[in-house]
Amino acid sequence: MAISFEPNPATVSGKDEMHEIALRHMRPISRKYDDQEHEMPWEYVRPMWDRATGKAGKTEAGPGDGMVTVCVQTEELCWGDAGLYLRTPSPLLGGSAVAAAGTPAQRERFLAPFRTGEPKWGAMAITEPQAGSDAAAIQTTAVFDEKSNEWVLNGTKIFCTAGDGALEYEGGIVVVWATVDKSAGRAGIKSFVVTAGTPGVKVVGCEKKLGIRASDTATLVLEDCRVPADNLLGKAEVKKKGPGEGDKGFKGAMATFDASRPIVAAMAVGVGRAALDFVKEELERQGVAIRYDAPPREQTAIERDVIEMEAELQAARLLTWRAAKMLDRGQRNNLEASMAKAKAGLVVTKITQKAVELLGPQGYSKKLLVEKWMRDAKINDIYEGTQQINQLIIARRILDYSSSVLR
Repeated sequence: MAISFEPNPATVSGKDEMHEIALRHMRPISRKYDDQEHEMPWEYVRPMWDRATGKAGKTEAGPGDGMVTVCVQTEELCWGDAGLYLRTPSPLLGGSAVAAAGTPAQRERFLAPFRTGEPKWGAMAITEPQAGSDAAAIQTTAVFDEKSNEWVLNGTKIFCTAGDGALEYEGGIVVVWATVDKSAGRAGIKSFVVTAGTPGVKVVGCEKKLGIRASDTATLVLEDCRVPADNLLGKAEVKKKGPGEGDKGFKGAMATFDASRPIVAAMAVGVGRAALDFVKEELERQGVAIRYDAPPREQTAIERDVIEMEAELQAARLLTWRAAKMLDRGQRNNLEASMAKAKAGLVVTKITQKAVELLGPQGYSKKLLVEKWMRDAKINDIYEGTQQINQLIIARRILDYSSSVLR
C-alpha cells in the first residue's frame, strides 16, 4: 500500500500547535501532577477545552490526513506528557465506541455536549477483576426491564481510564461492556452508554499507579444501574455462534480497538521520542556527535545505541501511520493496529530504559523527567490489549487461525 510521507499543511500546522501546547502547558507541570496523583490539572484542562470549543479563537488549517493527523498530534502531546494527555477533556475511548457502534442519533445525543459548556470527559469500562485481558470473560450483566424499557446493569469495572472525570462532571459518558446472555459467550457482550449522574453507578476509588499518574484510572461499581433502552450501542439481538458463524456482535464491539490501538501506539511513540530527544540533546551538550555515516565497526557503543533507538522509533511510527491510514480508507486494519500497538509498546519500553541507562545517575534521579518517562512507558505495553494479546491477534490473522484454535 503506497503511503505519502509528506504530511499535508493542516497536519503540519496541527503538529506545530500541539508541540507548542506541550511546551507551554504540559512540560512545566509534568512533575507536579506526577507527584500530586489524581488532582485535576486545570492549568492544562482549561486551555485544551477552550481550544476544543472554539473559545481560544483557533481555527483549523483545513482538512488534515484524518487518523494520521490524529496520531501525529497525539505523539506531540505525549511527547509533552502522556499522563496529562489522558486528562484532555474529550470523549476519549467512550467517544470512539459511540462513533464506531452508535447510530447517528446516538452520536449526536452523546457527543454533541462535548462541543459546548464546561469541560467533560468520556471513558470506556471493559476490564473486570476476573477478566483482565480476556474481554470475552466479562461478568457484568445487563438485563432488560420491559416494564420500564430500561437496561439494568450490575457489576464491577477496574482500570477505567478517565472514569472518575467522566462520571463526576456533567455531560460525561462511560461506555460499559456487559453481557446480556452469559450462555451466548462473546455473542452476548454488548456496550451501553452510562451518563454522568445516572443513579446506581459510582466510583469507589482510583488506582495509585507506577506511571501516567496525572491521569485518573477508576474502579466503578454498578448496582441496579438503569439506563434507557436506546443507550445500547448496536442491536440487542444475540446471535449465538453456529457452525461456520462468527461472533459478529463481539467483533463489532472489538472494532473499537481497531481505532484506538493506533492512537495508543502514537502515545508510545511520543513518550519514546521525548526520551530519545533528551538523550541526543544531552550528548550534544557534552560535545558527543553521532556519526551516522561511520561504519558500524567504528561507531561507539553510544552511537550504536542512539541509532538503534531512532530506527526502532521510526519503525513503530510508520506502522502506526499505516494502521491509521487503513482505518481512514475503511479497510480492515485489526492486524495492522495490533502490529503497531505491539511494536510501539515494546519500543517505548526499551528506549526509555536505555535513556535512563545512558544518562547514568542523572537519568535515575527525579531531577530529570527521564525516569518518569520510563515509568509512563510501560502502560503502553499493557492497556488496550497487552503485548501478548496483540501478538496472538497478529498470529491468528497471519496464520488464518480462529481464536478457538490459537489461544
